[in-house]
Amino acid sequence: MDTNASKTTFKRYFALLIAASALAFAGCDVKVTDLTPPSMKANPSNVYTITTQVAVTNSAVVKESLIAEVIINGKAHPMQPTPGSSSLFEYDFTMPAGFDTARYYLLVQYDRKRNDGKFRKEITTELSEFRVERRYSVDLEVDRAPVGTKVAILGRGFHSTDKVLVGDVPAVSRLESSTSLAFYVPSMPAGRNYEVKVLGTSGEMSAGFIRIDASSIRVTPSSLAIKSGQKSAITFTIPETAPPGGLKVGITTDIPNGVIMPEVIIPAGQRSTRVSVEGGERGSGNVYVEVPGYSEVVIPVSIN
Repeated sequence: MDTNASKTTFKRYFALLIAASALAFAGCDVKVTDLTPPSMKANPSNVYTITTQVAVTNSAVVKESLIAEVIINGKAHPMQPTPGSSSLFEYDFTMPAGFDTARYYLLVQYDRKRNDGKFRKEITTELSEFRVERRYSVDLEVDRAPVGTKVAILGRGFHSTDKVLVGDVPAVSRLESSTSLAFYVPSMPAGRNYEVKVLGTSGEMSAGFIRIDASSIRVTPSSLAIKSGQKSAITFTIPETAPPGGLKVGITTDIPNGVIMPEVIIPAGQRSTRVSVEGGERGSGNVYVEVPGYSEVVIPVSIN
């Protein structure tokens, strides 16, 4: 066997492969890039734009001959040049009723010049698909608010069974429409950011983050001096109306045998409530009013 002849043959074969590869690469006249997103948010028109970029990479291409089409379900639809661009083409597709997905591929045709004239060429892309999202959250109406504030989540596809979590705390929520879901900022520590999530039968989605700002609760009177066995009224007032279910006011005291009072809840839709305080054993101390998201209030108490 002639080893040198075999080596020469191999070198020639390898050189031909390189030349063929270079020729194939050089023969790429246009580059077709599909710019259509894999998912699009539902819209009232039910129309969705398929977009492609066709970049000419060879001067032999007759640019005026370029034609771009999108093939959907075997039917060709001509794509129109995007105003203000020489390389972008688009087609507005109306999604058939009852469908959420569309499968398509792109077809680009053009004339290429050569010595004996010109000839027609075409390029096709791989089969692609895009999906219409009929349920999604766009944003929160506001990104910060005090406890008790009603906040809207804007989006689409909301349902009456949807629940809202602020952090990990369930919030009282109410369906406004299919595009708006409202919730009341729950009583939670202020000065922090909390993720707002919507829970539904189709899963969980994030609506963004909200910062709970500190608020204040006003107590009248600001101090108490009562006799043992005597009763006195005390009023609790908040800046915003209490959310559905009411706002529970936490009450503690360092003289538990001297202060007798019921549980304090500001009723839903109200800004204040009034309760009766009865004096017990004689002594003096403080009543502490604590509600997450509100500044603490200390009320000096004297029981005579």
